[in-house]
Amino acid sequence: MHTSTQYQAHIFHDGQLNLDTEPQVVPDGVDPSQVLLQVLHIQAAGSGTPVLVHVQDDRTASGFDMEVLPDGTTRPPGTHATPAAAGAPVSPTPDDLALRLAAAHEAGRAHDLETAIPAADALIQEFTVRFGETAPRTLKVAQFRADLAVLEGDYAYATASWTWLALTWYDGLGPGMRLTQVAACNAAWTWMQLPLDEAVTSAPDLLSMLSEVTTPDRAQSIRAQIQERLLRATT
Repeated sequence: MHTSTQYQAHIFHDGQLNLDTEPQVVPDGVDPSQVLLQVLHIQAAGSGTPVLVHVQDDRTASGFDMEVLPDGTTRPPGTHATPAAAGAPVSPTPDDLALRLAAAHEAGRAHDLETAIPAADALIQEFTVRFGETAPRTLKVAQFRADLAVLEGDYAYATASWTWLALTWYDGLGPGMRLTQVAACNAAWTWMQLPLDEAVTSAPDLLSMLSEVTTPDRAQSIRAQIQERLLRATT
């Protein structure tokens, strides 16, 4: 299993945590290392691959590398997982879901939307029941479904999905992480494709999301485009 791009984490003497220079919210009474593990677990589970991080902890004057696996466990870089014991029971359900998701992705790439969309909808329901509505793997399926909506031209569904995804990633990762920013920008783009009457109806939810989720270097221009379009609707 390959490891994704390395992160740089810095824990300061006062307990402040930065990840790739982005400050992270550390609730009172919570150790910043636990926040770091939670954020990286979400990233690893979302991508399905371990993430590598170098941690500089000023509190102990230490620096070290570690991998965070999709299941939330950690290990030293380069450590291979221990093979399962012979005869150990293997649950077929996760494999079945993975195969079905891969088949849905294949149908989506082939623009076979009549197959891909019902398959994605069914998978979202099953992932939600099994893992929870905001579990990283459920959100990845929801992102795929939003992409299918764009291919189908269902921009109302796509806008609502990306708006919800942006807020959900924001709650789990904070405003500065790439998944949050991409979802926010996608929500704004799909909203711009809506007919004007539908755009006016869904604008409050979009603007409310954008007021919480920052999109560095683009937030001002995105909001300006939205306001300009809304102004045209009233003139």
